[in-house]
Amino acid sequence: MDLKKAVNLSKLSPQQREIIEGKGTEAPFTGELLNKKDNGEYTCAACGIKLFESGTKFDSGSGWPSFDQAIPGSVKEITDNSHGMIRTEVICSNCGAHLGHVFNDGPKDTTGMRFCINSASLGFMPEVKK
Repeated sequence: MDLKKAVNLSKLSPQQREIIEGKGTEAPFTGELLNKKDNGEYTCAACGIKLFESGTKFDSGSGWPSFDQAIPGSVKEITDNSHGMIRTEVICSNCGAHLGHVFNDGPKDTTGMRFCINSASLGFMPEVKK
C-alpha cells in the first residue's frame, strides 16, 4: 500500500485498517453499504478515488456489495493464492488498498463479472441533483 497516497488512513476504524491494510474480510451481511440503493459513486475509503458507479451495483446474495464493473482504471487485479484458493484480488489502483475479490459469476446480461467488495473498504458520495 502506498501510504503517501492513502490520505484518509487516520480516519479509518480498526476494522477498516485490518481489511484495507491486512487484506481482511468483513463478515457477510454486516457491511453498512451492502443494502445501499442510493444513486452516487463508491470511493476508496483510504484515498477517496472513485471506484464504482451505483448503477453497476447488484444484489448477488453473497453478503457483500457487488458490482458488475469498476470505473475504468480505478482498480487493479492481482492473483491471490491465499487460503488454499486461487482467486483474483481487487485493489485500489491509486493507493493499493485491499477492496475484495472479483469472480466471473456475475450477471450474464452485463459483464458477467462480480466485484465482491468489503463495505469497510468503501466510501459513498451521493449523486448531486442539479
